[in-house]
Amino acid sequence: MELLAPCCGDVVAVLGQGPIGLIFTMLLRLRGVTVLATDGIEFRRRLSAQYGALASPPRDPKFESSVKTQTGGRGADAVILATSAKGLVEQAIRISRPGAKILLFAQTSSAERIEISGADVCVGERMLFGSYSADVDLQAESARLVFSGQLPLQQLISERVSLLDIERGISIAQRPRDHSLKVVVHPQERISCQ
Repeated sequence: MELLAPCCGDVVAVLGQGPIGLIFTMLLRLRGVTVLATDGIEFRRRLSAQYGALASPPRDPKFESSVKTQTGGRGADAVILATSAKGLVEQAIRISRPGAKILLFAQTSSAERIEISGADVCVGERMLFGSYSADVDLQAESARLVFSGQLPLQQLISERVSLLDIERGISIAQRPRDHSLKVVVHPQERISCQ
């Protein structure tokens, strides 16, 4: 987030509203940023809207025109890819303004390949960069946001399972249901935590 350096009044698109995308949405809204979000799961779009984002299905053709409308035709000031799906990096370039920053957060597979036009980056003066983890220097700020309650992270826990039921938890994490977000394992529990 620090490399992205969003300012109050910016328009940022967050593609993907799983737990990480929702956290990005919350952080951006705390900074006074307008968030345009996408996710393929209706429940996540509704939750995103509760946190202040304007949420759409990812492949809705109206989404890209909505970004242009919200920005007076220029495109998003920044785009965060909080999910990995074919074509999203290309969409990020299409919906971003010249000079925009594009953060690749979910592109963690070495098998995934991204094909983009060099001109879209060079001539468009866009910055593409990746991030995967938090900087140790930011841990105090992260703890402050969590423990102060500014980020309602408890709402992102959709399932609690005991250690004995961990296989069910892993199954849910691998194939999310409509209302799935984060699965928490309670190793001290001997029965299911439903």
